[in-house]
Amino acid sequence: MAVKKLEHVGIQVRDIDTSIEFYTRVVGLVFLEKQDHFDPKIKLAFLGFEDSMEPIVELISGYNPDLPAEGKVHHLAFAVDNIEAEIARVKDHHVTFVDESVATLPSGSKYIFFYGPDGEWIEFFQS
Repeated sequence: MAVKKLEHVGIQVRDIDTSIEFYTRVVGLVFLEKQDHFDPKIKLAFLGFEDSMEPIVELISGYNPDLPAEGKVHHLAFAVDNIEAEIARVKDHHVTFVDESVATLPSGSKYIFFYGPDGEWIEFFQS
């Protein structure tokens, strides 16, 4: 199997700057970067631990303004080396994809989402 590690957990937020400030000041994560999305309404920010500088939390604003009071974990992401090969592999398990096409960010990173058994979103992410 080619899943290498947990890539990050995506959390939907109402205000990305407020959430960056909270997760850095209160939780103690390190702000790594903001990234553009191909949908200009959506803003992304990545946070991690100082010793590794790898993202573990992705903050997502603009995706869904109707968040429940307890917040919303949007997805669980796993890093993969070859996203096309992994798509073919999980298709053998008859998974349902959120969208059949691979999305490519301006940075060149690629991702795709599919559903887990309870409807949770799982992402394969190739840097």
